[in-house]
Amino acid sequence: MNGGDDGGVAAAPAGPPPPLDWKFSQVFGERTAGEEVQEVDIISAIEFDKTGDHLATGDRGGRVSASRRDLERMDYAISRHPEFRYKTEFQSHEPEFDYLKSLEIEEKINKIRWCQTANGALFLLSTNDKTIKFWKVQEKKVKKISDMNIDPFKAVGNGGVASSSGSSSPRPYLANGGNPDKSYHSLSNDFSFPPGGIPSLRLPAVTSHETSLMARCRRVYAHAHDYHINSISNNSMVFAKFNSLSLSLSSSSDGETFISADDLRINLWNLEISNQSFNIVDVKPANMEDLTEVITSAEFHPSHCNMLAYSSSKGSIRLIDLRQSALCDTHSKLFEEQEAPGSRSFFTEIIASISDIKFGKDGRYILSRDYMTLKLWDINMDSGPVSTFQVHEYLRPKLCDLYENDSIFDKFECCLSGEGMRVATGSYSNLFRVFGCASGSTEATTLEASKNPMRKQVQTPSRPSRSLSSITRVVRRGAESPGVDANGNSFDFTTKLLHLAWHPTENSIACAAANSLYMYYA
Repeated sequence: MNGGDDGGVAAAPAGPPPPLDWKFSQVFGERTAGEEVQEVDIISAIEFDKTGDHLATGDRGGRVSASRRDLERMDYAISRHPEFRYKTEFQSHEPEFDYLKSLEIEEKINKIRWCQTANGALFLLSTNDKTIKFWKVQEKKVKKISDMNIDPFKAVGNGGVASSSGSSSPRPYLANGGNPDKSYHSLSNDFSFPPGGIPSLRLPAVTSHETSLMARCRRVYAHAHDYHINSISNNSMVFAKFNSLSLSLSSSSDGETFISADDLRINLWNLEISNQSFNIVDVKPANMEDLTEVITSAEFHPSHCNMLAYSSSKGSIRLIDLRQSALCDTHSKLFEEQEAPGSRSFFTEIIASISDIKFGKDGRYILSRDYMTLKLWDINMDSGPVSTFQVHEYLRPKLCDLYENDSIFDKFECCLSGEGMRVATGSYSNLFRVFGCASGSTEATTLEASKNPMRKQVQTPSRPSRSLSSITRVVRRGAESPGVDANGNSFDFTTKLLHLAWHPTENSIACAAANSLYMYYA
């Protein structure tokens, strides 16, 4: 893969980069031996911001946690991987109940997306199945009054009258030096202090303590989706004017629009308008019995503001251009891999469903994850993927068992490195895999989400640079034992690594194993 360059011939190619040596960096929320994990604490979303200095996670309890890179350690050349520090946590969503449909709405956070920063404040979008919220996270100094005005041990009563210990005068004095026997108008004529002053009189001192991140909900975008929201994505800039639709989306600045997608529709929003959205994709048939596929993921192009891609349960990716029509019921490009004759089975369509797609940083490549594989697509070539990576091919003989325990419907995420030379995704037994996607690369590293990431290594045959045919898959799976990995270790379907994110500029990965967030660097 040559990044986004599509012209000229590279001089003296140096070959693919060597495999990375991954090391453990830090962990948040590590479990002790035998500790039971609460369902609400399981992490369900991870997202770096564009700078990589902030990291947000969401969990099944509807909470969003924000961590910030320790910028102080970045000044030292010795520290190659500055650690993140926990900063704040806030309750983003609460459990709800739809009385019209008699449906419980979980508080679980499905997706988090960082937005443009402004005036030192951070902004992010978070969504559960039905409602999207726009949050402002700002650093504020906590101010406290360190001293009370009157010493309670020396004041009389509630501090109304105080006398000086060094005074021999029998006349009482107020805390402010006034005489209680005089009226308000005569206080100025009888303003006196006792000899030696009033020791109990102290001015309040206001001090600034440590700073903390405070979260405030700016907007709530609700009642726009009949089905579960599976994706939200920020637009790189404003691409159109919708004055005729009364959406007031015109004259918006960079990054003020975003999309949200559910099973059948994709809606376009303006960040400042929460009560209206524009439906740009609708795949709902007139008769629901004719429904053959649903939308599984959607994402804006990173630089072309008029383009977005969405994937389906049939394993296809559609690229649409928002300039073509108001309702994008037709696609400009379709990416799908053709089935080999005679290879179809009961599980073919289930494992072909794409659970996640990501654009590369330059926007030329799209990474997709289905149940068994990662595929890398070139948007300039719709005949098939340029590379296919086998994630856990040794599970193919166990598809029946995976179907019976519903594991076959697990939705694994995927991510690309900032320079676009590597891709990563998760698997079972809290394992995740990193593949090199440069031309000629055979890098395929398996790591475990633990403090010793290299403990389990799965050796796989060299991967060809082009897409694999179904015949190749049949030959490969015959050499592996069902139910165990390539090292003979038993496979645990109850522990799965679904969510992970790659730092935008460095070789650093954050991944979630149940309620624990592990971070690695290379």
